[in-house]
Amino acid sequence: MVTVGIIGAGRIGKVHVQSISNNVPGAKIKTLADPFMNDETAKWAEGMGIEKVTKDYKDIINDPEIQAVLICSSTDTHAPISIEAINAGKHVFCEKPIDHDVNKIHEVIDALKGKNLKYQVGFNRRFDHNFRAVQAAVAAGKVGDPQIIKITSRDPEPPSPAYVAVSGGMFMDMTIHDFDMARFLAGCDAEEVYVQSAVLVDPEIGKAGDVDTAVITIKMKNGALVVIDNCRKSVYGYDQRAEVFGSKGMAAITNDAQSNVTVSNQDGVTGEKPLFFFLERYMQAYSDEIKSFIDAVENDTETAVGIEDGLKPVLMAMAANLSVKEHRPVKLSEVE
Repeated sequence: MVTVGIIGAGRIGKVHVQSISNNVPGAKIKTLADPFMNDETAKWAEGMGIEKVTKDYKDIINDPEIQAVLICSSTDTHAPISIEAINAGKHVFCEKPIDHDVNKIHEVIDALKGKNLKYQVGFNRRFDHNFRAVQAAVAAGKVGDPQIIKITSRDPEPPSPAYVAVSGGMFMDMTIHDFDMARFLAGCDAEEVYVQSAVLVDPEIGKAGDVDTAVITIKMKNGALVVIDNCRKSVYGYDQRAEVFGSKGMAAITNDAQSNVTVSNQDGVTGEKPLFFFLERYMQAYSDEIKSFIDAVENDTETAVGIEDGLKPVLMAMAANLSVKEHRPVKLSEVE
């Protein structure tokens, strides 16, 4: 049994509390920390079987009984808390991104050197049943050499302009999952990124200095070409699809819905819309990624999504931002 402390009791922190409490028998949450801890959250935590709540995350860092830390706090705290936890001898699961600053990610990498500690980054889509299945098909050689990879990722509703202003921008906040998926499906790193982008959903997002719609093309090191299309608003639901076309065939996944029923009558043929919210779509994936992390801790194996997997999508996001700014393809070597 791995004793865990969770730092951050916001939406994603509560997701991981529920996942561990309900679906991860190998872990037990001792402490939940959040600087804005209130009576309502404390009562909820007690109902989830958590022994202790606190406003000071250092209570987790300094607790010798806690073996692993889940960092679910704001992005600007991910790297410094990671380093504190590592220096305290604790295994770390860190939500994405580790940081918007590559130098700070390298500080975490340096802190891990010479220590037999596990570090996993929260790219949960690798654990989704659909994406995992298409990657397995590609890895097994069923489509041959990957040539064209298409990834569609569209949110049902745009974030607030206030959130946009502190999120690091669409490429660092939203597309970063797709950058990770490009690497996951291609089985290699990216070489070059080019972006065409626009503000088509909400002018306020543009005023906040970001874009809300983009088509991204990526050249991978194995020669495969990746096309990612993103939009901050999809009125029919959470649109998450992927396709890998290769020398021997193609593997593709479609959206999840409440059911796959179709109704055919004189008015036409209709089916259900995709699941609307990301928690509906990926709740099982959140559980499975924590199971994977706990297994790595218990069995002393490599984590499925390591520190380098946390670094590479951030570099791709930086290249995307530079591509938008300078209207040109950007090689990853320029931002590394």
